[in-house]
Amino acid sequence: HHRSLHATPKVREAASRQPRIGAVQYLNTRPLIYGLGGELIFDLPSRLADRLAQGELDVGLIPSIELFQGMAHAGEASGQAGYQIISRACIACRGPVMSVRLFFRTRPERVRTLAVDEGSRTSAALCRILLAQRFGLAPSLETLPLDATIDQTSADAVLLIGDRAIGPTDGGFQAVWDLGDEWFRSTGLPFVFAVWAARPGFDANRVGQLLDAARDRGGANLAAIAAAEAASHGLTVPQCLDYLSDNLHYDLGPQEKRALQLFYREA
Repeated sequence: HHRSLHATPKVREAASRQPRIGAVQYLNTRPLIYGLGGELIFDLPSRLADRLAQGELDVGLIPSIELFQGMAHAGEASGQAGYQIISRACIACRGPVMSVRLFFRTRPERVRTLAVDEGSRTSAALCRILLAQRFGLAPSLETLPLDATIDQTSADAVLLIGDRAIGPTDGGFQAVWDLGDEWFRSTGLPFVFAVWAARPGFDANRVGQLLDAARDRGGANLAAIAAAEAASHGLTVPQCLDYLSDNLHYDLGPQEKRALQLFYREA
């Protein structure tokens, strides 16, 4: 499909305005958006994906499960591709991730009910994949609202993500799984939580370079990010720096792409 050399006025107008880039406010996202400033629109992960699908955003940091929705919904007949990944920046882990954990009140092989954090489409899918693979389980699901605590559900297992997963929780659990670690043990691959994607038809070359550069800046300034962010996330600065530098990595390489394909098949 060759692009027309004579861009329509609408296309020229779109090319001249600032791209609309959506991101999330999570701690793990800070290294990817370092120094991007005013070009960002913040929203919840699931909302970002919806707004990207509706064309309200040009580019979004979307949970990897949403990338597959784009693949599934891309109409073959219309010749549309789904979302395009536009940057080598991502949010991934190779082993423990610390901020995505599954707390078991029963022995893991006995789980019948599963409560999943309201913010967590990708982690919820990962959690269900692991329980199905290990034990052939398909527990019934309930949603744990963002403002609810773990003791407000009586589910056999509870998935928490983000700040509330990192914090210590009072004991009484039969087991706790770090889902990044469990995935790594079963596959030998990293796990990719989020990628920068553009809506179909958006020319994202320049934005992709911008996002790569922000990731490089963020990676060079992890200590500054930890110092600025730790207190508001209930962490010490060393804990915060460990999380950003040891638990997470931000490079979408060949192994990460393989891991995304495997996750897609399993999901």
